[in-house]
Amino acid sequence: MLDIALLGTGGTMPMKNRWLTSCLIRNEGHGVLIDCGEGTQIALKCAGRSVQKLDLLLFTHYHADHISGLPGLLLSMGLEGRTEPLMLCGPRGLQRTVEGLRVIAPELPFELEYTELTEPVETLHFAGLEITAFAVSHTLPCYGFRMHLPRAGKFDPERAKAAGIPMRAWGLLQKQESVELDGVTYYQSQVLGAPRRGLTAVYCTDTRPVPNILKYADDADLLILEGMYGEPEKLDKALETKHMLFTEAAEIAKDAGAHQLWLTHFSPSLPNPADYLPLAQAIFPETICPADGQAVDLQYTD
Repeated sequence: MLDIALLGTGGTMPMKNRWLTSCLIRNEGHGVLIDCGEGTQIALKCAGRSVQKLDLLLFTHYHADHISGLPGLLLSMGLEGRTEPLMLCGPRGLQRTVEGLRVIAPELPFELEYTELTEPVETLHFAGLEITAFAVSHTLPCYGFRMHLPRAGKFDPERAKAAGIPMRAWGLLQKQESVELDGVTYYQSQVLGAPRRGLTAVYCTDTRPVPNILKYADDADLLILEGMYGEPEKLDKALETKHMLFTEAAEIAKDAGAHQLWLTHFSPSLPNPADYLPLAQAIFPETICPADGQAVDLQYTD
């Protein structure tokens, strides 16, 4: 299961009813936060989530509406008693950017660990997740993130019996790669069938449509894409600022075979994004314009 909460849906600047962009993904008791716009720590509390449950922060890029909430978030973590190291990952320049922001948050009771993305595609492994960072096209280096939770094959008792594996090892082999009993090592591959379909969520904002998005959004259970502009006449503006229209995001979702599409990163010029939702739904019916705090528990389909 993947617990996903879209904490903020705004782009450029916060509004009275819309926090700036951020998204929380939870698995195995660990939290991954993507982006940290101004007010993210408040958005977390409004969504009933805790700043203490964050273990990895991912940044798409370093425009202020995606990272300006970091000093306050770090201070809140420290004030609430965090002492464990916090991992941060983002495009080249991450440490320099964060250390600059920390001028107003200089003393923390925990360490920051940095991973800077330098290749067009990079993969991280965290809390059972396979996280793929893929470069997109914005006005400065920017990445989207594919979060995949793999799922092992079903336990096959007949294979276990045929391999002569003691029953007391069966339960262990469903959870770990190998077990040693009485001097003999048994392997998970001896008792499990082919891997089953896992769960995939993709988060990508601040970009023009590029092939990388379509590639990594393939068959996604949930696709979260920016819909900066709803109005078709804003295409020239989207081209200039390297953002997307609702309809362009919907085309990606349709072509990728995604299961559902959440639009986000709405322009302040869109007081009611739902006014333009029918344009996207005409292309990809499973599209919504979420409110801040929209959440879902993605479940295995079988």
